[in-house]
Amino acid sequence: MNIKVKKVQNKVDLEQVFKIREEVFVEEQKVDREEEYDEFEETSTHFLASLEGHAVGTARWRFTEKGVKLERFAVLKAARGKGIGQALVAAVLRDIQGNSQAKDKLLYLHGQLGAVPLYEKFGFRKVGDIFTECDIQHYKMEKTFS
Repeated sequence: MNIKVKKVQNKVDLEQVFKIREEVFVEEQKVDREEEYDEFEETSTHFLASLEGHAVGTARWRFTEKGVKLERFAVLKAARGKGIGQALVAAVLRDIQGNSQAKDKLLYLHGQLGAVPLYEKFGFRKVGDIFTECDIQHYKMEKTFS
């Protein structure tokens, strides 16, 4: 399988990101559109994953007061189970690691229950109890770069 992940550099790719998030979060998971899109869209670093040349997944990261937050991981239903999620996490972590401002910062995310094992493969650990965000159960997960 030909999986590629690239950092979003233009409006066309960003539109693909939003289209995937719309399908996965708003349509499939019934997340309110007002919750899905936020004031951090322009300041986040977005990624677009493709499988055999078709856009199928996305993620983003951004700096926060607490450290570096990884978020908005989404893979289209038809492309799940094919390594897209792993490729996205790996690409995002490589990009963060290459950013000198991220050195020694806490990396964290809110992982949906079904995705927790994926994030654990990359060294993230659950912190605290299950919580609900947008009517979906999550764990806060953290990792530090050494």
